[in-house]
Amino acid sequence: MKLKKQVTVCGGAIFCVAVFSLYLISSCDVHPHFPPRGLFPPNRIEQLEQLLEENHQIISHIKDSVLELTDTGAVSPSGQLPFRSANGSWVLPFDGRPTFLSVKPQDCQFAQGRRGQTDLQMLDVYSLLKFDNVDGGVWKQGFEITYEPGEWDREPLQVFVVPHSHNDPGWIKTFDKYYTDQTQHIFNNMLVKLTEDPRRKFIWSEISYFAKWWESADMHKQEAMRKLILGGQLEMVTGGWVMSDEANVHYFAMIDQLIEGHQWLEKNVGVTPRSGWAVDPFGHSATMPYLLKRANLTSMLIQRVHYSIKKHFASSRSLEFMWRQAWDQKSGTDIFCHMMPFYSYDVPHTCGPDPKICCQFDFKRLPGGRVNCPWKVPPRAVVEANVAERAHLLLDQYRKKSKLFRSKVVLVPLGDDFRYDKALEWDQQYLNYQRLFDYMNSHPEMHVQAQFGTLTEYFTAVYKANNVPQGARPPDYPVLSGDFFAYADREDHYWSGYYTSRPFYKSMDRVLESHLRGAEILFSLAVAHARHTGMEGRYPTSDYTLLTDARRTVALFQHHDAITGTAKENVVIDYGNRSVAKRDDDRRATQDSLPQRTLIELDQSGPRYLVLFNPVEQDRLCVVTVLVNSARVRVLTEDGQTLPVQLSAQWSSASQMSAEASFMVRLPALGLAVFHLYDSADTPMTLRSETLLRLSGRGQTAHAVDPLPLRSQTADPQPFYTSTQSLTLGFSGTTGLLEVRGGELKVQIQFVTYGTRSSKDKSGAYLFLPDGKAKPYSQKEPPVVRVVEGPLFSEVVAFYQHFQQTIRIHNVPGVDGLSLDVTTMVDIREQSNKELAMRLVTDIQNDDTFYTDLNGFQMQPRRRFLKLPLQANFYPIASQAYIQDSQHRLTLHSAQALGATSLESGQLEVILDRRLMQDDNRGLGQGLKDNKKTANRFRLLLESRSTGNKVSHGPTSFPSLLSHLTSAILNHEVIALPVLPKKRGIPPLHTFAPFTGALPCDFHVINLRSIQHQQDTHSPSPYTALILHRKGLDCGLETPNPGFNCTTTEGQLGLSSLFRNLDLQLLQPVSLSLMYSSPPMANDSSVSLEPMEISAFRLKLR
Repeated sequence: MKLKKQVTVCGGAIFCVAVFSLYLISSCDVHPHFPPRGLFPPNRIEQLEQLLEENHQIISHIKDSVLELTDTGAVSPSGQLPFRSANGSWVLPFDGRPTFLSVKPQDCQFAQGRRGQTDLQMLDVYSLLKFDNVDGGVWKQGFEITYEPGEWDREPLQVFVVPHSHNDPGWIKTFDKYYTDQTQHIFNNMLVKLTEDPRRKFIWSEISYFAKWWESADMHKQEAMRKLILGGQLEMVTGGWVMSDEANVHYFAMIDQLIEGHQWLEKNVGVTPRSGWAVDPFGHSATMPYLLKRANLTSMLIQRVHYSIKKHFASSRSLEFMWRQAWDQKSGTDIFCHMMPFYSYDVPHTCGPDPKICCQFDFKRLPGGRVNCPWKVPPRAVVEANVAERAHLLLDQYRKKSKLFRSKVVLVPLGDDFRYDKALEWDQQYLNYQRLFDYMNSHPEMHVQAQFGTLTEYFTAVYKANNVPQGARPPDYPVLSGDFFAYADREDHYWSGYYTSRPFYKSMDRVLESHLRGAEILFSLAVAHARHTGMEGRYPTSDYTLLTDARRTVALFQHHDAITGTAKENVVIDYGNRSVAKRDDDRRATQDSLPQRTLIELDQSGPRYLVLFNPVEQDRLCVVTVLVNSARVRVLTEDGQTLPVQLSAQWSSASQMSAEASFMVRLPALGLAVFHLYDSADTPMTLRSETLLRLSGRGQTAHAVDPLPLRSQTADPQPFYTSTQSLTLGFSGTTGLLEVRGGELKVQIQFVTYGTRSSKDKSGAYLFLPDGKAKPYSQKEPPVVRVVEGPLFSEVVAFYQHFQQTIRIHNVPGVDGLSLDVTTMVDIREQSNKELAMRLVTDIQNDDTFYTDLNGFQMQPRRRFLKLPLQANFYPIASQAYIQDSQHRLTLHSAQALGATSLESGQLEVILDRRLMQDDNRGLGQGLKDNKKTANRFRLLLESRSTGNKVSHGPTSFPSLLSHLTSAILNHEVIALPVLPKKRGIPPLHTFAPFTGALPCDFHVINLRSIQHQQDTHSPSPYTALILHRKGLDCGLETPNPGFNCTTTEGQLGLSSLFRNLDLQLLQPVSLSLMYSSPPMANDSSVSLEPMEISAFRLKLR
């Protein structure tokens, strides 16, 4: 009976959490959430109530039974009352549970260990290059290529012409409009035209489009398409749901969209991608090769790399290399990578170095069509009279291109955006090229074998030519580590603007990802508990369809014109509408507005129940803030303990307020806890915030809600301070912004603005082309500054015309109280050609070195180069950036992707939003004029380096354990929702702690993802994918107590007894996208991960 009750708890809980996605009310750190579309619909509340009603009889029979799970639940205060210490900071009663930190020395050695040597380290390459942009002749950004006629006499040139069509899932048109107008015709023509001749080949990458076509195709078309794929004429390359961006995306979403595409292919077609194809992301991250390698791909291709780097690699024949992770101590992460040498992936820039000649072999541009050659020499149809001349002209380009590589195998992509949508183009390209191939291949004196091919056929030929197995390193091929940001395609046109473009949607995406992950984990646990108790039929697994929709919505937004902010305005709206549920009352957000927290309406009739979900895999001690309709609030834990509550103002403007309640909770890892909220008379545990408004004195007044105290005073230039038990902060009396001076370190926050050039080329959605150094932000009126102090948190808010900045510190033991919570609300809709940046100014002596993360997965050292223009020194951050010296490290943790840099020693800056009135001539045809009011959220963490621990200056760097935990709480806020009480009394919801013990605190659960059923796509299979990441740690920084029991285990984790009240019936290592399986392990085995390793396992839990 106890187990049935547990299912009700977990099953009800996932509904609560899922419904929460539509009924958002609060969070740790007081930030509201964006609701994801499709996680669960509004009528789920009714279904939840119905389920609880149905289970009421079960519950009533066992109401005296206490779940074992409650012992890891809510706070049990010591009985003390909050009090102020001698220095004025508040001392809080809390559970006082002893916690400890135990990091094994072996787990610290990885960050200090020696790395495997690489031939090409990208930081060194940057130091070496002049970036001088010398005119190279016909290959403008390169050099003249020559060859000896007899070079191929002994080993003929092998040419693989690879037809492709690059289909953006949204850019100038929406995803659906592109599909209707063009993409569906590409597939329909492909079916006919590839079948006409078995020598014809094609590659495709975007599974989002392929799945849409497949769903509308009849069985005969599906079978014909499957035959083309399995027969090798059509290859699925990469196989992700989209061709993901690589700068702004988080590694959770990179993996998730790859799994979604691969799982779809495995189920519907039965094919496993072998080669990666990324021709259009605007720069390339080192995270992508690692993920592809873990998914068992053997080779990959990239295109958008800085033209100076391409030229340098071409001159040393290093365009093909083994790409190795900088932190890899051996060679286990190596993957073979091909870098395309020329300007673009279109036909004029793929056959060889001379675009004027290559354009003549793009037969879609034959006279009479809509597209022509800008070089004024059109293509000519290949006929018997000209085939010899045409073939020799083209072979010359093939030979010159092959001179840039180490093998006598050459890859020639043949395609462009949305190509092959007309049957005519299939005939134009395939018939003319086949005539050329037939001529070349029938003339031995030309020493060439030319054919249509797939990408994997090309790579296979390279491996064969070098006599090595598939995916192995050919002899003498270089090994490279590092990444390829920032990208420039010509002159000083650096694509570093899109790192920040449309930050509203970048922020929304990350909240959706966290909600999706939370729903995935709880859904998997709920289904497993239902199976464990034989209640599968009672649990509506039909919700799996909604989970699939949510996965695909998030996956679509990882496309390199979506999260990047580089699509047309109507397309951005379409992405937004897909991501956010349509809402039908005043409190609910539209796709382009900030979310509003729902008011919890308390009354005298009884309590409201609040369920809190902790999406982090460690216990969590934090402050939760909810909006209430009364200034008389009492909060109880599930077992009746009264919690200290801080009553504060909910501000509708700089000086208008109502009420909100904050309280401190301890939540179980990936678990749920229940709290009771009452409208009741004052208790000694309810304390009011003290609010002070610092006004300029020019007719400004403040309006308070009794009984919340409010004082105002005329601002003076003297600094003022606020503190907790852990931190003391100073603020400028003039600006209201952070200004810590004196002591061991100065830290100051400034705001600056960039303009754009007055010349023809200006900043736009892609490009950042500033008009010089940033200028200090200034406004005529001094800001209104609001200071709030209380036992649980204190905050300072500075109100400016185009932004307001809130800096909050939590008076909580552990992680939540050790960093500054910084929220900058930005609204630059009145500005014109301006970019607003937040700059941290310190006296940390980092010189020209700083560190930015790649995709939230790893840190990449950067150097500021004076030989490069200002915009070239900006890099993407998905989750953090830091500067450090021998004594300190200052980390800016970010909850959204933005562009960041360090332009002077001691500085770290991040661009918050950009409003640009013109296109930047990269095809979009619009500026960035659809700005929204946007909340940029950060955590600022200052750490001291332990004595005797030196700073590493190598190609790697790692966050500290505290930094990893800080990033986790910022990116995975507590999810909270109210549950309506039933007439019968207390809802049958109890604390739910899924784990029997703590996970090692260097482990991160990326996902616990239900795997789809092989027959019924609308239901989950009995299997779940557990994806784990073991983080690399820098132990050289002082680590305070994190507020929970934190241990490391040298990478060992026992799974058999990890899940409370569930049996582990299968433990099977699988590739990252779940397509390749290793033999199952014994169920009582421990899994073992190396630092930085991501591993996936197929589990059967019941």
